[in-house]
Amino acid sequence: MLVTKQKVLRKFWYAVMPIAMLEDGPKPFTLLGENIVVWLKSPGKPAALQDRCCHRTAKLSKGFVENGNIVCGYHGWTFDCAGACVRVPQNADGSVPAGAMVQSYYCEERYGYVWVALEKPLRDIPFFPEETTPGYRRIFQFYERWETSALRMMENSFDNSHFSYVHRGTFGLYDQPKPEKYEINETDYGFEAETLVPIKNVPASYRVTGTTDDTTMRHMFNRWYLPFSRRFGCQYPGSGRHHIIYNCATPIDDGSIMLAQWLYRNDTEEDCAEAELIAWDAPILVEDREILEATDPDACIDVRRKQEFHMASDRPGLIMRRMLLQLLEEHGETEVFRSKD
Repeated sequence: MLVTKQKVLRKFWYAVMPIAMLEDGPKPFTLLGENIVVWLKSPGKPAALQDRCCHRTAKLSKGFVENGNIVCGYHGWTFDCAGACVRVPQNADGSVPAGAMVQSYYCEERYGYVWVALEKPLRDIPFFPEETTPGYRRIFQFYERWETSALRMMENSFDNSHFSYVHRGTFGLYDQPKPEKYEINETDYGFEAETLVPIKNVPASYRVTGTTDDTTMRHMFNRWYLPFSRRFGCQYPGSGRHHIIYNCATPIDDGSIMLAQWLYRNDTEEDCAEAELIAWDAPILVEDREILEATDPDACIDVRRKQEFHMASDRPGLIMRRMLLQLLEEHGETEVFRSKD
């Protein structure tokens, strides 16, 4: 699926960058092929415009912020968060040319990230309950560009059958390749998927899992949020520890994403330090990235034309593709992809 060709995808929220990155000035980002600029119009309040001054087409991300507005670094034309030009410094009388505007976008802060929707959103930013649940701490883990598609990343997140192979160097049990089945409940935002998965528990993960057993079980309660966000919810037996990861596979273009990841834990720094948690997940992310970047990013979603599901563990991906296809059809669109196979 070529995400830049599907207009309906412009009507969803995407996590584009940690809001802390804006503290020293505006930053550029490419979302669904659209060049945008984000900045802080006030503390904790981001704004987003097209990254192109309407005067001489300079990138506004090369400018600076002044009194909450963004100033073009070329000639100083100044724009507010709605995209209206509010100052042309060369005009002593304070006049502004009629129609001097830059395209604005929907922009909010949530979970420590800047979220942007290119058009009026069909639904709210996903609600992640751990953010406001007492006893949980939020840990920034990961923000990196991957050369793969958002759909590929989402499918991989629910694919139990790759654990024994892709993750054999970390938690995967190579001698237990048969994937565990999911119990799946479709929702208005996507689906919930519950399963039990045995994993290898090496010494480096003892404080992560809360046990010193050679193997342990993950009770996973995952969620997929249409189109490209997911919850990895994991509870380890006996310890009562919850290890809950949220990912947003924000599409840069048809073949690359910005992957944002943060973690919630219901323990303390003394129980398991942030540095330990980040260090444990880091090699797992490397394993996933290497295999995903070795796939064709243009994943065909129309299962009527392409059928590649052979195992029970493929069911989440099948549902994901069906629901994405239904979304396109509801909005009068058809799937666009590079090659039919």
